[in-house]
Amino acid sequence: MNGSASEQNHQAGPSPRPPRDEQRSRQLFLLSLSALGVVYGDIGTSPLYALRECFLGLHRYPPTEVNILGVLSLIFWALVLIVSVKYLVFMMRADNRGEGGILALLALLKPWRSQPGSQRTVLAALGLFGAALLYGDGVITPAISVLSAVEGLTVATPVLNAYVLPATITILVILFLLQKRGTARIGSLFGPVMVVWFLVISLLGIRGITLEPHVITAINPLHAVHFFQSNGWGGFQILGAVFLVVTGSEALYADMGHFGRTPIRFAWFCMVFPALLLNYFGQGALLLTNPAELTQPFYHLAPRWALYPLVLLSTMATVIASQAMISGVFSLTRQAVQFGLSPRMRVIQTSSEEIGQIYIPSVNWALMAAVIGLVLGFRTSSSLAATYGIAVTMTMVVTSLLAFFVMRERWRWHPGTALVVTFLFLMVDLSFFGANMLKIAEGGWFPLAAGGTVFIAMSTWRRGREILAGRLRESVGSLKVFLSGIAVKPPVRVPGTAVFMTGENTGTPPMLLHHLAHNQVLHEQVVLLTVVTEEVPRVPAGERVEVVQLPQGFARVILHYGYMQSPNVPVALRECETIGLRVDMERTTFYLGRETLIPTREIKGMALWREKLFALMSRNSLQATTFYNIPPERVVELGLQVEI
Repeated sequence: MNGSASEQNHQAGPSPRPPRDEQRSRQLFLLSLSALGVVYGDIGTSPLYALRECFLGLHRYPPTEVNILGVLSLIFWALVLIVSVKYLVFMMRADNRGEGGILALLALLKPWRSQPGSQRTVLAALGLFGAALLYGDGVITPAISVLSAVEGLTVATPVLNAYVLPATITILVILFLLQKRGTARIGSLFGPVMVVWFLVISLLGIRGITLEPHVITAINPLHAVHFFQSNGWGGFQILGAVFLVVTGSEALYADMGHFGRTPIRFAWFCMVFPALLLNYFGQGALLLTNPAELTQPFYHLAPRWALYPLVLLSTMATVIASQAMISGVFSLTRQAVQFGLSPRMRVIQTSSEEIGQIYIPSVNWALMAAVIGLVLGFRTSSSLAATYGIAVTMTMVVTSLLAFFVMRERWRWHPGTALVVTFLFLMVDLSFFGANMLKIAEGGWFPLAAGGTVFIAMSTWRRGREILAGRLRESVGSLKVFLSGIAVKPPVRVPGTAVFMTGENTGTPPMLLHHLAHNQVLHEQVVLLTVVTEEVPRVPAGERVEVVQLPQGFARVILHYGYMQSPNVPVALRECETIGLRVDMERTTFYLGRETLIPTREIKGMALWREKLFALMSRNSLQATTFYNIPPERVVELGLQVEI
């Protein structure tokens, strides 16, 4: 009886939880699936145009066996050395509390805390330029990806050639219009669609390889050597086209914070890398048997009945690749704003669960205009291929240089070891960079111009803020002296709380002096509030608020946020109650300064044209009220004229 009851109780009890290893495996699978849709969209759609451009691009080579096997060998080793070794094995170790990307790498070196003219400012400028170049890549990727997919219609029938541009522009316009809805609703479809994509291109590749199985021998690096021997120095030029197969590499590193290094690595080695190799080798085998298929080798791998479904799938995959790049630009812009490299912009959180899902209207419309202009200007994916590569290769060079300092200063590597590793990376990066520089006249100037424009704007904004802070600091007196003065001669105190926002966490804010001089009153409680962006992705809520109680009813509050977070001042002030400072938002007035900047040659700072640019950017910056989520009905703005 006892045994039977015991057995019944056991059966009626809760079902045992799955083992921890099984839970981990399930989580790894789900994260890897999501990574397929976000991380690998760009590099995963490169087979649409990469191999074709090696033979039909700016520097054309006849599709002989030596050239085809040589190019395939270069593609294989580019994927191995740049993606597998440099980024997935090495660079993903250089994370800033889980976040990757060039700005996260730069934050590890803390260059903003240096004096002007030091080595650190050179690193800051270098990293800033590398980040600026990614904006050029963010414009090119949607244009070339969607255009190359839609061009598959011309393989089915040349009659549809006239509809390629209108269809491409329509798809791009719809894509940018949907950005304000966020990716939360459709993001769950990204991974499964990309799984289908990689399975399909794998099958297409296998179908091609069966035509000429010995194409697999291209894995041997001697084929690359024979290619250069046959073509001499001219063979170096083809590296500019070969580089198209790795153009999404920087995204792998930048998106590390969303999924973690393990799921990204798992997705690459288990699905993406094999699928890409099979497809590239399948295209190569097709060209070995029939060089006439050179115009669209990707689509010619498919049987004729599958062309229209393949064009549809390719378009979906390239839209996903474009979406990932657009989201990356939004994320990069938010980091730039938080680091003080860009004026404040309106950032809309499109998902309550995922902090990385944001929408920035001004950036979205500027991107749309630039992408559509690029499509109309270059008209074909082959023409656009000439613009692709320079920005990414320069960013890769910058990443390698910054990685050297991380090896030395953060990881404490021996100088010789760090130099050898950096030299090996730079040898590969500079080879591709040199080849891409040959494409400047044919369109490579565009990403350089776009990156240069963003770099000038960012550096001007940061330098302008430093000059403005210096000018305001000149009028700031000692807070201790100020408090002693009002203790001796107290002003009229009125009920409520006054919050004076200031960029400095020392001294007396100019707005406070300005307010007291004109109104002759102070609130019973005065809070001097400073928002600090730390060089980490996120600051936990428990470490957000720092309160220093001061005499005469004053308190200094410092709010700490990471560069991936959006500040919310009212919420943070409510948290102050837990550490002894009560702020009643219904009886609180926020005092903000609005500076009117007057560019002049009289004061040493920047060139006059940069001062005018800074003043223009400042006037069009998002109001602090909106940026910090402060209720506008509780705000008083105090105007100040400042010569810079």
